[in-house]
Amino acid sequence: MSNTSTAPLKVGIVGGGFMASTHARAARAAGAEIVTLMSSDPDRSSEAAAKLGIPHASSSIEELLDRVDVVHVCSPNAVHAAQARAALEAGKHVVCEKPLATGREEAGELAELAARTGLTATVPFVYRFHPMARQARHQAADGGIGRLLTVRGNYLQDWMLCDQETNWRVDPVFGGPSRAFGDIGSHLVDLLEFVSGERIARVNARLGIAHPTRGGEVVETEDSAVCIVEMAGGAIGSLMVSQVDAGRKNALMLEIAGTRGSVVFDQEHPDELWLGGRAGSTLLARDTPQLVPDAQRLSTVPAGHPMGYRDAFAAFVADTYDHIAGGSPAGLPTFADGLRASVITDAVLASAATGRWVDVSAATDHRAVQLSQ
Repeated sequence: MSNTSTAPLKVGIVGGGFMASTHARAARAAGAEIVTLMSSDPDRSSEAAAKLGIPHASSSIEELLDRVDVVHVCSPNAVHAAQARAALEAGKHVVCEKPLATGREEAGELAELAARTGLTATVPFVYRFHPMARQARHQAADGGIGRLLTVRGNYLQDWMLCDQETNWRVDPVFGGPSRAFGDIGSHLVDLLEFVSGERIARVNARLGIAHPTRGGEVVETEDSAVCIVEMAGGAIGSLMVSQVDAGRKNALMLEIAGTRGSVVFDQEHPDELWLGGRAGSTLLARDTPQLVPDAQRLSTVPAGHPMGYRDAFAAFVADTYDHIAGGSPAGLPTFADGLRASVITDAVLASAATGRWVDVSAATDHRAVQLSQ
């Protein structure tokens, strides 16, 4: 780290669920001191703080901001933007769960505010932080696969398969207008653009709702989405996202294929890459001497010792704190990347509503989305 101060960062967490506990674990692993937590009401705040071993429960965002250097926003989607904005305006660094906002206009305003303040503002697209995802990025950037021809990806889960399964994300008031794509499709498109090094240029999408009602309430947000994508360099491909794919728990897979070879990253088998070639295909294991430096630095345990989601999350938070301290870690996902995911999510919704292709500018700009003629 560039900052020579030995005082730990003081962290506040907004939210009290699974993601709050995940952020807390990663913050502590990175050497921060978690000093306060705020949830949806005082009782839940006290309960969550006690459960996570946090000494103070804040009763308001203002009280929390007065105590901290960094805010981790892990609340329901609809309040992300307001809480992240309050933190930035108070001069605090921010880690905001995706989606950054429930629409691209608000996400754009946040990205612009973060840029103006110069504060560290990141979004946990943590699958970038698997060592083998960095190795896959190198394969693409170094010419190992040649000119990009096709892409293929999926992110499949089954936790919403039954018609009685429900969650606050189902309600667009709390979760926003997109559920499956906004929740997990955002990870898939971020990983695709990060690993391939190319932007998605346009999309044509369809959405699916498995059950018209859940727990007696009408369902308005999608359970699944499929997209045809065209990349900036002309490559074509397909992306499938589902939260109702029986037996699939967290099946995030990306394949990029070019004129010289292909590479597959599978998040459920994160310690290896499949490398495809015309003369034969191989599995590349996470064995440090074989990896490029950026993958080596994220490989924190010896080969043969499995690494996973929590390791990737810890690496993301550690790099965020390094940036706060003045460092320049490679591949850190910022509010600009959160905006990019929001732009693509809105394009998917627009395409599904009209049945038409939607152009997405290569620039990260919330104003640059339009229907193709």
